[in-house]
Amino acid sequence: MFIAMNRFQVKHGHEDEFEQVWKNRDTHLNKSPGFVEFHLLRGPDADTFTLYSSHTIWATRDDFEAWTKSDAFRDAHKNAGNNKHMYLEGPHFEGFDVVQHMR
Repeated sequence: MFIAMNRFQVKHGHEDEFEQVWKNRDTHLNKSPGFVEFHLLRGPDADTFTLYSSHTIWATRDDFEAWTKSDAFRDAHKNAGNNKHMYLEGPHFEGFDVVQHMR
């Protein structure tokens, strides 16, 4: 498995707006081969922002990389530039190969 995470520093006062953007957009993830699961996570508040993370689980790293090159990826991110006013800076990507998994 592969986990892809993007961290977002959302300016205070924009948390509800940020969450609504994510809840109302068509991510096209469920149509993507190898997609397993998605989570939007709200983290701690800092002095000037609230930390969020988008967290997707993929069957393989190759599945994730194929999605990033797909039309579905482009469609899901086509309006991302309209939301820059909510962020202190752009998202920070982190990718992880799963070493151990328990249920």
